[in-house]
Amino acid sequence: MWRELFLRIVRTLEAFDLYFQMWRDRTGRLGLSPLTKCTVALRQLAYGTTMDMFEEYLHIGDLTGRECQSNFCQVVVEAFSTTYMRKPNATDCPFLLDMHERVHGFPRMLGSIDCMHWE
Repeated sequence: MWRELFLRIVRTLEAFDLYFQMWRDRTGRLGLSPLTKCTVALRQLAYGTTMDMFEEYLHIGDLTGRECQSNFCQVVVEAFSTTYMRKPNATDCPFLLDMHERVHGFPRMLGSIDCMHWE
């Protein structure tokens, strides 16, 4: 992922939800940074692994890692759904079909993960 895209996501989540802001706990210690929380969540999603793989590297417990991932997924949908996570409209479909055919060489393929049904 491009650094600029990642930082844009982090800044958006930080502004959108209190969970992704850095707070001090009751002892005065700083909690996890928004960068760390987003890194934990994205690494779990990207590599399809549990928090155990990153626990030592990122110094985050298992429960906190799962919490980061859960909150990340929920807030990404809330923050970006109106702009980026919508169904394609009548204008989008011809463009996407044409682009997919040019790039991949498959005509009339839109939204298909596998080609089992394709004849």
